[in-house]
Amino acid sequence: MTPEILARLLADRAAGRPVALLTRLTDGQQCLWPDDACPGALAEAAAAALRDDQARTVTLDGEPWFVHPHNPPLRLVVVGAVHIAQALVPMAARLGFAVTVVDPRRAFATEERFAGVTLRTDWPDEALDALRPDARTAVVTLTHDPKLDDPALDRALKSPAFYIGALGSRRTHAKRIARLKEMGFDDAALARIHAPVGLDIAAVTAPEIALSILAEIVAVRRGAPLAARRDGTPQGAAASAPAAA
Repeated sequence: MTPEILARLLADRAAGRPVALLTRLTDGQQCLWPDDACPGALAEAAAAALRDDQARTVTLDGEPWFVHPHNPPLRLVVVGAVHIAQALVPMAARLGFAVTVVDPRRAFATEERFAGVTLRTDWPDEALDALRPDARTAVVTLTHDPKLDDPALDRALKSPAFYIGALGSRRTHAKRIARLKEMGFDDAALARIHAPVGLDIAAVTAPEIALSILAEIVAVRRGAPLAARRDGTPQGAAASAPAAA
């Protein structure tokens, strides 16, 4: 690896930019995608490697290339140190997410309740500003308190986070949408919020709700078709129209 390629790779990693390092195995020639122009087949292989988090070897014009993805870490930011979060955090960690729980209510955000988990007790908007969600970050708000959830959603919607979910009924979400519109967000932005959060599996208990949330996060990340809600609206569509709680 040349010093120039190494410097660029380290800069991309420091900035949290996903890049793929492509190496021609016959002579060691290297390039970084997407910054460097690559033939179509190599670009497709690089995109697939980043999407799947898996290295691969491809052949172009009879020559093998090794494609090594360098993705930022998967992260999950949970706003609200509640019972659902206690169930969600260990599940997400098992799937490779680096989890941060944000809650300024110090009685909830305790080491006893979240052993070994990164906790932040600053205000959610300040925490999100510091955490800087990227395209490998999911943000879930669980407090059911607009004073905490709305600032977090404001920052999440201004970020490239790949998943944004919010706990609450359709009635609650309709009121949330109205507040966020007053903050300047349009329908296209608000459609990014998955609410009521989680796949519709008729979850009742905290672990079941946590499972539904994590399943939806994985489905969105993998580009899988999402289950329709009971009323037939697509999963994750903005619930801007009033509906029964």
